[in-house]
Amino acid sequence: MKFSRTSKSRGAGSPQVTGFYDDDTGSIQYLVSDPETMKAALIDTVLTFNPESASTDTRSVDAILRYADHEGLEIVRILDTHPHADHLMASSVLKDRLGKPNGIGEKVLEIATLWRDYYNLPDAFDPERDFDCLFQDGDTFEIGSLPVQVMLSPGHTLGSITYVVGDDAAFVHDTFMQPDVGTSRADFPGGTAEDLYESLQEILHLPDETRLFIGHDYGTDYRSEPAWESTVSEQRRHNAHIGGGVSKEAFIKTRTSRDDTLALPDRMLQVLQMNLRAGRLPAPEGDDNRYLKIPLNRF
Repeated sequence: MKFSRTSKSRGAGSPQVTGFYDDDTGSIQYLVSDPETMKAALIDTVLTFNPESASTDTRSVDAILRYADHEGLEIVRILDTHPHADHLMASSVLKDRLGKPNGIGEKVLEIATLWRDYYNLPDAFDPERDFDCLFQDGDTFEIGSLPVQVMLSPGHTLGSITYVVGDDAAFVHDTFMQPDVGTSRADFPGGTAEDLYESLQEILHLPDETRLFIGHDYGTDYRSEPAWESTVSEQRRHNAHIGGGVSKEAFIKTRTSRDDTLALPDRMLQVLQMNLRAGRLPAPEGDDNRYLKIPLNRF
């Protein structure tokens, strides 16, 4: 893990947010906490996965848990915004270790149906077994004294969700990137640029100074270090793909043209088979080893 960075609470009703950068995948993992009660939640955590050796370890989440313990935080929820295609989710490992509920958007049920076909594994995925909470658009819950509202934000996937925490923080996953980069791809099965545009517009209707925390950053030619925090007003004015009031038609053209140039993430076909189980590895076979099934020539 290269580094972490904390966005301080602005006062009552405002969470404190620490982002932990995962070098291998450019993913940001979040620890969001309520300063009043010292309760916290983890969002989009990463179980380290080496695609060359097909091996896993818990170094990334171990470091986050040590940080939370040092800060005196009690983790009460384990949350994901969608079944990730570029990193292995740590949801199942953390649920087993901490004994706390995990959650994701309820449309993971539809995503699982889609991918059962791609993998030809008709009985493979049971999100209702592997996730304690399947959130619907508009659902609410609390992290300590902080209210959390769930927004359905499809486009990158058909079931992506945003968590709006307290008065001034939203975890917007693979919708926006940093303003100087633009937006996230929308060409995975079930995703569309049209849906992504509508999701971006809904996020832009949050209050101007809402802090937006994104899912990925890789730096740029002009910015060597990754960054992951902006505001609604910054994205509205300066986002490279949608800032300044770009029309829906122009955005779809830009996003689709960009997506046509992108390769699949190098971990996608491996990790989705586990992420649709909350990151749980396949069951051991007769030789006590675990195996993945990878579709050939389908993408």
